[in-house]
Amino acid sequence: FKAGPGRYHLYVSLACPWAHRTLIFRVLKKLEDVISVSVVHHLMGAHGWTFLPLDGATGDTLYGLDFLHQIYSKADPAYSGRVTVPVLWDKKEETIVSNESSEIIRMLNSAFDEWGDMGLDLYPEALRAEIDRVNAVVYPAINNGVYRAGFATTQAAYKEAFEELFSVLDQMETRLSKQRYLAGDRITEADWRLFTTLVRFDPVYVGHFKCNLRRIADYPNLSNYLRDLYQVPSVSGTVNLHHIKAHYYGSHRMINPTGIVPVGPEIDYAAPHDRARFGKAA
Repeated sequence: FKAGPGRYHLYVSLACPWAHRTLIFRVLKKLEDVISVSVVHHLMGAHGWTFLPLDGATGDTLYGLDFLHQIYSKADPAYSGRVTVPVLWDKKEETIVSNESSEIIRMLNSAFDEWGDMGLDLYPEALRAEIDRVNAVVYPAINNGVYRAGFATTQAAYKEAFEELFSVLDQMETRLSKQRYLAGDRITEADWRLFTTLVRFDPVYVGHFKCNLRRIADYPNLSNYLRDLYQVPSVSGTVNLHHIKAHYYGSHRMINPTGIVPVGPEIDYAAPHDRARFGKAA
C-alpha cells in the first residue's frame, strides 16, 4: 500500500474510542484533505454498524452501502469475523488496509508526511521505548479495562477488571503530578490513546460500565490533563458526546434494557486547566 492523497478512506464511529484515535491523528497531522471519512450511525443494532445518514452520521460516502459489514464483504466475500471500526480503506485496490487503530495511527503519524504536517511527530524515536511501556500498561487496564468491567458476566471478573482499572488510573494520576504528559514534556501517541478513554469515562463508563469508584473529575491531575488535551486545537471537534452517550446506552441492551440515555453529567472540557504549571508543551 503506497501512501498518497485521495487514495485512502476512513470508516469511523464518533462513539468508539478506538476510531476516535484515528480522527485525532487525522486532524493533528492536517490530513483532512488527504484522507476522506465516513461516519457510521451511533446506534448499533442487530446488523452491527449502519450507514443510516442521520443525526450526524454521513452515510457511506464511497459506495452508498447500508451496513459496515458490507464493506468487509467487499474486501473479502468469505469474511465472517468481527466487523469493527475504524477501517482504513484503499479506494484503489478496494480493500481494507487495516482495522487496528494502533496500526492506523502509526501510519497517519508518518506515512503521509509529504502531504500533512511533517513537523508533528507523535511517536518520536527518542521516546518510543517509553511510549510503548506506557501503552503496555494503559491498554489492558484502562482502554480495555473499562470494557472488561462493563461486559463482565461474573462478579469475580468484574471485580478483577475494576480493581486493575483504578489501580492504573491511580498510577497515571501520580505520574501526571510530576510531568505534563505521559512520556514527559511533549504530547505523544500515548496521551491520545489514553485521552479517548478518559473523555468517555465520566459521561459513560462510570454509570454504564459500573466503573464508579471515582470519576475522572475526582482526580486533580487526570481531570486537568484531560482538559489540556481536549483544548489542543482541532481536537474538540472530534469529540461528540451525543454520539458517545447515545451509542453506549442505546446499543448495549444487555446492560441497559430500556435504552434510556442519561441527560447528565454536565462536564465542561473547555474549562481552564492548571497543566501550564509544568511549562509550555515541547
